[in-house]
Amino acid sequence: MTQPQTAIAISSLTKTYANGFQALAGIDLDIKRGEIFALLGPNGAGKTTLISAICGIVQPTTGSIKVCGYDSVADYRQARMAIGLVPQELTTDAFESVWNTVSFSRGLFGKPRNPVYIEQLLKNLSLWDKKDEQIRRLSGGMKRRVMIAKALSHEPEILFLDEPTAGVDVELRKSMWAQVRALQQTGVTVILTTHYIEEAEEMADRIGVINKGRLIVTESKDTLMHKMGKRQMAFTLRDALQAIPPALSHYALVLTEGGRKLTYTYDATQNGNDVSDLLEQFKTHHIRPTEIDSYRSSLEDIFIQLVEA
Repeated sequence: MTQPQTAIAISSLTKTYANGFQALAGIDLDIKRGEIFALLGPNGAGKTTLISAICGIVQPTTGSIKVCGYDSVADYRQARMAIGLVPQELTTDAFESVWNTVSFSRGLFGKPRNPVYIEQLLKNLSLWDKKDEQIRRLSGGMKRRVMIAKALSHEPEILFLDEPTAGVDVELRKSMWAQVRALQQTGVTVILTTHYIEEAEEMADRIGVINKGRLIVTESKDTLMHKMGKRQMAFTLRDALQAIPPALSHYALVLTEGGRKLTYTYDATQNGNDVSDLLEQFKTHHIRPTEIDSYRSSLEDIFIQLVEA
């Protein structure tokens, strides 16, 4: 069959458990081939249930999921073959070697032996010099790389990373980010869940935010920052103000630190928020800043704003 441009297509997906808890409530989501998609949400938001449904681990209550054009229920085997899953928990045979455990994972999917591919995979993940090492002797970061190698052993088109850098140090985290980008360059679609906002900000092409089982926003990272990112300018004043002049009341100004700091919060995309106009007003009212600091909302600020709405 002709490969569709959409790697994952989800329509009206719900999941209600036997106790009546609704983990997913009407999820509609398309993930493009070759993109890195970050799924963000607080604990209990539905991230794991959504991934489990796509991977065929959890049976949806209603709705449909297509993976590379295959229905996740009617064409389960083909859909699951297209997916590599790296769970958050490190679950490997502690006494097996790296080479054997990755090769065995490939065999589980019915793929023929391919030592050339396994060798290149281990080299790409900086595991080649550990190929004969028992898993139990590896560091936590190396074990996580082995989990990625296992997930990629059967050459899937889609890779799920559930909290891929949980518990690893900053240096190793950045190394793994680079490896994920390299995977994307080979055409692999990457979906990751993460609690590290900077991870999504650094890596993702698009971001979905899920809360209470509902996908509340799906945007490109840049669009999301543009739409919801507020900017601030903090002015340290030479002379303290007793109050903000009435003529400046239409600006979103806040006076703090005994009248010596003015903070201006604005949306640069909206008319009437030209900072140069404000500075002209300062001159008119003899307000003299000695320092000016600028600040832009981070993705973390936006995330908090969304889930608290």
